[in-house]
Amino acid sequence: MQLRKAARVILVGAPGVGKGTQSERLLRRFPQLASISTGDLLRSNVKNRTPLGIKAESTIKAGGLVADDLMLRLISSELRNRGWLQGHGPPQVMTLSSEATTAADVRIPDSMAFDAFAAGCPPSPALASEDPAASFILDGYPRNATQASSLEGIVPINLAVSLKTPFDVILERIAGRWLHEPSGRVYNTTFNAPKIPGRDDITGEPLMQRSDDTEDVYRARFQKFQEASEPLLEHYAKKGVLVEVEGMSSDEISPKLYDVFEQRFM
Repeated sequence: MQLRKAARVILVGAPGVGKGTQSERLLRRFPQLASISTGDLLRSNVKNRTPLGIKAESTIKAGGLVADDLMLRLISSELRNRGWLQGHGPPQVMTLSSEATTAADVRIPDSMAFDAFAAGCPPSPALASEDPAASFILDGYPRNATQASSLEGIVPINLAVSLKTPFDVILERIAGRWLHEPSGRVYNTTFNAPKIPGRDDITGEPLMQRSDDTEDVYRARFQKFQEASEPLLEHYAKKGVLVEVEGMSSDEISPKLYDVFEQRFM
């Protein structure tokens, strides 16, 4: 199905709610949509030894979190490289393309402009393309209200979807999840059980459960998600772009999500 204007989307939901499944289905249903994963972009920059990648790698190896200003530059550069972001916008302190591997590729802005950007106040807002071909789902960022506010200076999100499934249903789903580690194939005893319990359908090799697929670990992850997501969702509610989609399963949520996209962008 064809979108009639650009969709700039984030999906928000508790661990195990099915954000990945919904993203994949949206990408298939709306071919103009692209997935922009900040994790993938970061790994690509590290692999290609870009200035940003080198700086981020040292932070990651030290066990720290990549700073928000670097993540914003990562997103900004990707959107500009795709031709989806134009205008002045935040200054490019480090080019993020895979070709940027030498000192000549690093551009330092004037200090006042950088200070404004680092404070979340770009000197002149960039212009996000409204071309339907410039539609994307942003994965991995923002994770809290502060990041969301800073992101507004780069590109305005025009749809934030809160995916909701009852806690007990997600907990049962998590507890029933089994993994074939070599291939990454995932099974679930409640809706996608292996043909032979505990064995991979293709190789017959033993399945395993992830160490964090336990009730205690999940409850802790869920609590952290709630603490971060409530102000994040409130931010987008104030912007008038928040929609809640509820369901007991991915198959129940998907049609509702399609309806939201069709109403907003078609």
